[in-house]
Amino acid sequence: MTETTIEVAGLRKRYGPVLALNGMSFTVRPGQVTGFVGPNGAGKSTTMRVILGLDAADSGTALIGGQPYRALCRPLSHVGALLDAAALQPSRSGRNHLLWLACSQGLAAKRVDEVAGQVGLGSVIRRKAGGYSLGMRQRLGIAAALLGDPPVLMLDEPFNGMDPEGIIWMRGFLRALAAQGRAVLVSSHLMSELQALLAEDGADHLVVAGRGRVIADTSIGDLIAAASGNQVTVRTGAREQAAKALRQAGAGVADAAHGTLLITGLPAEQVVTALSENAIPFAEVSAHRASLEDAYLRLTRDAVEFRAGGEAAR
Repeated sequence: MTETTIEVAGLRKRYGPVLALNGMSFTVRPGQVTGFVGPNGAGKSTTMRVILGLDAADSGTALIGGQPYRALCRPLSHVGALLDAAALQPSRSGRNHLLWLACSQGLAAKRVDEVAGQVGLGSVIRRKAGGYSLGMRQRLGIAAALLGDPPVLMLDEPFNGMDPEGIIWMRGFLRALAAQGRAVLVSSHLMSELQALLAEDGADHLVVAGRGRVIADTSIGDLIAAASGNQVTVRTGAREQAAKALRQAGAGVADAAHGTLLITGLPAEQVVTALSENAIPFAEVSAHRASLEDAYLRLTRDAVEFRAGGEAAR
């Protein structure tokens, strides 16, 4: 499979008074899954639409394998995309929906049956798509994206509407596609699913957007490590005594959730020593580990444009 990348450089896009993209730049490389996250209004959907030639940028470039989408011959053989699972004719069967797309690209009908089987729709592909659940429509959209066996895939919120079995299938399927050497771009608001999908050893990639630009371009492991910091969690029934002893040892101490203390400025070994020397019992001392959601919220808190009234008052 030809190694292909998505290269986004300096994209700017304005809709009237709204600056949707403000210098968006990142690269999606083959052989890995790239997660694309950010608050509502961050510019994720606009970026994907510009890459696919559905919107024109005011400036900057978006290239697939070094070419703009409009220059691609038989584009489904270069890039497959799922932007809206509802974008289908409900009275048409799932198979006829795929056949229509296949014919537009000069693809054989047997390819339709192949991709339907790949995504688990073989038994229902002749049913009207209007009767599909959202999860089934997501699978149909992924089948459509795979029709041309493209080296690049772009999926917007593919986990929406999936039941637990479907989510587990989706994770494995996307990893397998990347392992084949494809460049896979996945936009999602479901941090827990992205954390389960992306490898933390640097094999996968995370792009965090806010207010139309990239605010982090890193691996998920590095992002979580930075958010975790040098913090230690202590669980003890003697919280006041523990806090006093640890402050005397030079630590910063703060109350955390679920009856624990969050310690900064002392490694876990020194925390244990300080508690033991003062005969303070404890149930747990562990290095604090942030979740992807924790890291994301900390990183994007100044980039959120739309807040509920209670949030805005904080």
